Amino acid sequence: MRKNFGAQPYCYPQPVFIIGSYDENGTPDAMNAAWGGISEEAQISMCLSAGHKTVKNILARKAFTVSMADAAHVVECDYVGIVSANDVPDKMEKAGFHTVKSEFVDAPVIEELRMTLECRLISYDEESCRMVGEIVNVSADESVLDANGKIDPAKLQPIVYDPVNHTYLKLGEKVGNAFKDGAKLK
Repeated sequence: MRKNFGAQPYCYPQPVFIIGSYDENGTPDAMNAAWGGISEEAQISMCLSAGHKTVKNILARKAFTVSMADAAHVVECDYVGIVSANDVPDKMEKAGFHTVKSEFVDAPVIEELRMTLECRLISYDEESCRMVGEIVNVSADESVLDANGKIDPAKLQPIVYDPVNHTYLKLGEKVGNAFKDGAKLK
């Protein structure tokens, strides 16, 4: 038997993205967003309402970064989601985040978050709140790479948002091989 919940934004997993931008003075800003994902080969789409300082920054600068929130920085990542730079302009400092300028776009890379998509703004629809960015580079700290130079999720320890229970969960263990295991049924 199944239980019906009605129309809800329940989807697993919901990655926890930390969206980085610069304001008009070049001050770094970041916000937490869970409604988004890859929408084309080199594109990311997110639902971000126009009232966010980060959205205003992105529209002005035409660039942003998307860092993967991780288990080691749950408190800091949650903080940048519950406090607005409209009210707390130094929230990055209060979160303890340090930034460097991306080599590829006019946006900050948060040093503590070890994987970042560096994006150029493609479009933003204020009515639907849909922002689309072109991924021009992915950077990862060497500490999260495996012996073959690939990103190791066990080292990265990305978190996801649980919309039903309002919690963050660390991604778990490997359970299969994509584009391979299903071939057993051919």
